[in-house]
Amino acid sequence: MDQGSVGTTEGRGSAPSTASASPGPSASGMIQPPRKPVRRRSLALDLTLLGIVGVLLVGAVAAAFGVIQREFYSPTAFVERYLALLSNGQAAEALTLPGVAVDSAALDAAGLPATASEALLREAALATLTDVTVVSETAEGDLTRVTVEYQAGGYPGSTTFEIERDGTVGIAPTWRFATSPLAVMDLVVKGSMQFQVNGFEIDKRQVSIDGVDADPLAPLPLLVFSPGLYSVSVDTAISATPGVAVLSDSPFHEVPVEVQAEATDEFIAVVQEKVEQFLSTCATQDVLQPTACPFGFVVQDRVDSAPQWSITTQPTVDVAPDGAGWKILPTEAVAHIEVDVQSLFDGEIERVSQDVPFIVNGTITVGPDGKATIVVSGPDTN
Repeated sequence: MDQGSVGTTEGRGSAPSTASASPGPSASGMIQPPRKPVRRRSLALDLTLLGIVGVLLVGAVAAAFGVIQREFYSPTAFVERYLALLSNGQAAEALTLPGVAVDSAALDAAGLPATASEALLREAALATLTDVTVVSETAEGDLTRVTVEYQAGGYPGSTTFEIERDGTVGIAPTWRFATSPLAVMDLVVKGSMQFQVNGFEIDKRQVSIDGVDADPLAPLPLLVFSPGLYSVSVDTAISATPGVAVLSDSPFHEVPVEVQAEATDEFIAVVQEKVEQFLSTCATQDVLQPTACPFGFVVQDRVDSAPQWSITTQPTVDVAPDGAGWKILPTEAVAHIEVDVQSLFDGEIERVSQDVPFIVNGTITVGPDGKATIVVSGPDTN
């Protein structure tokens, strides 16, 4: 080959020269910018952020626990649960709360009647309890006092409860009544052995420790819930009363109540009828002084014929309470006598026809079977 051929071959197949390796435009004609080094966040910054998040989480958990404790595990929450049970008529459930139920020893130690009956600790004897509002919670040593306001049977009231720690559930505290919220209603009902409390029927002989021998005038101790409104009334065939309402708002205190029943119109009508029958029977006796009767006639001369009695004016009977029974109040009546009298001086016979005013009174005793025994009496009138 000639020299020119060799040069042509080298120009087509030879590698680029060293000078062509220097920086310059790319095959596409664009210039690539230099890469910046990646900057990593420091470990300290990451740990700080994690710490902040942790503190926030702990705070949120603590706040949530505080809310839960106030709502469910605080003295206030404990009292609110008790009052909610009473509001819903759940007397049996309310008695199961710690510190509510009491025994005779606790009653006696508090100076309350140890024989108090539990007859009223039931739903049927509860009045309505609404608008319950906790107004304060105050801690004093181991005790916490919770004061609430409410409407009991439509009457406003306020009660303070004493609460103390009873243990824990997990890490949450539990509570109990340091002083039982029960109270004792010391009830005296005159004029009836039967009565109603908030419509619940009670017979003294069923709840008294003396049973059928219960003294009709003796106070009858009955356990009641606080707070609570208790209306005591009598509504029998013999006696009745519009009722007396008492608010039990002081836990573990004695609430004296006295109710005097009045005779019903039906009872007075029965007594009126029995008195008239009694006097009419007295008038059948053909003697001057009818036996066991409130009227009679006295003469100084000789009786010449059998006396004839009649009742011209029957008494208008009125009945009033008298201890455990009743009494017929003194009232006027008039009998009439027809009798022949012979004078001891001259033997003359005179026909006596005379009205005899007299006074009627009496007593009424009601037996255990509910039957009334009426005894009519009165001073003799000459």
